Amino acid sequence: MNRSGANGTSGTIGAMVFVAMASCAASASSANAQTGLNEPPGVAMQRVSASTPGSRPDTSVVRDVRRALRRVPDLDDSDIHIRVSHGVVTLTGTVPETWQVSRAANAARPVLGVTAVRNRLKAQKGDAAASE
Repeated sequence: MNRSGANGTSGTIGAMVFVAMASCAASASSANAQTGLNEPPGVAMQRVSASTPGSRPDTSVVRDVRRALRRVPDLDDSDIHIRVSHGVVTLTGTVPETWQVSRAANAARPVLGVTAVRNRLKAQKGDAAASE
């Protein structure tokens, strides 16, 4: 039996696997290094570690984000609009109170398929109770 031939093949396959893994790691690190450079000031963009983009249909992610928002106690989500593109969730609209802005983004982050959250929510300016 010729052991050198078998070891040579194993070594070649091992080297090919190593190169493939290194290539994937380099791609992942460059993808993680990208940031929302086109975001206007004041827009929070937070990336989350989750499944790969496109692993779930955007419509499913929208539905699950809406469900997550409805589970937050005392959060009025009636004026929150949700858009999803390749796992990136964009929240727009208004909420009655300032604390609800961050709470909504926090609820969206752990949803399966969400890779990032762009929080463009604003608190309503004029409260009737505050002006009295």
